[in-house]
Amino acid sequence: MFSEKDIDSLRADISAKMSGYRLKHTLGVEDMAVRLGELYAPEKINILRVAALLHDVTKENSLEKQLQICENLGIIISSAMLMAPKTLHAVTAAAILPSEYPTFAIPEVIDAVRWHTTGRADMSICEKLIYLADYIEDNRTFEDCVLLREYFFGTDVPGMSASEREEHLDKTLVLSFDLTIKQLISEGTPIDEQTCAARNSLLKKLK
Repeated sequence: MFSEKDIDSLRADISAKMSGYRLKHTLGVEDMAVRLGELYAPEKINILRVAALLHDVTKENSLEKQLQICENLGIIISSAMLMAPKTLHAVTAAAILPSEYPTFAIPEVIDAVRWHTTGRADMSICEKLIYLADYIEDNRTFEDCVLLREYFFGTDVPGMSASEREEHLDKTLVLSFDLTIKQLISEGTPIDEQTCAARNSLLKKLK
């Protein structure tokens, strides 16, 4: 799908556009996406690497620029999203891929980028793995990120059967949503309805 040359070129492009802090995180997500991909979707590792490199491509844009992108592309922003502007970059990053990164703008990449902050119901494997890689990449030192990373890797994932491994991933995602929702409640910040839908969808599947 994507060659090493394609990925190296993309990495060089974003390296020139991001701050050192954001680039360190992005490369950490790429590394974690590879680790997770080897466990869950080895045939999609290069897709995961591309999505990881692009997931925060508009993260450092100002709120005004984020909103301008939405206006230019006819994207309607809800009042709840305006109250939680940290999630806007997932919308805008996914939206600009067809025009600014057409080589990489396949549905699996676009969707993984779009849903990496909130999740959604019935997430694909690429969406799940980029969401989780963003949360637990090794440079993350927030308490919840450390807790979730320890939870996921605190058991012998490679030694599990395929069904056990899938269940472990889904349980890890549920825990991530629980931690996120608790944090948003403590901040008095709206909870995106897609996050609730993602959590409910996984709980239904697990039961």
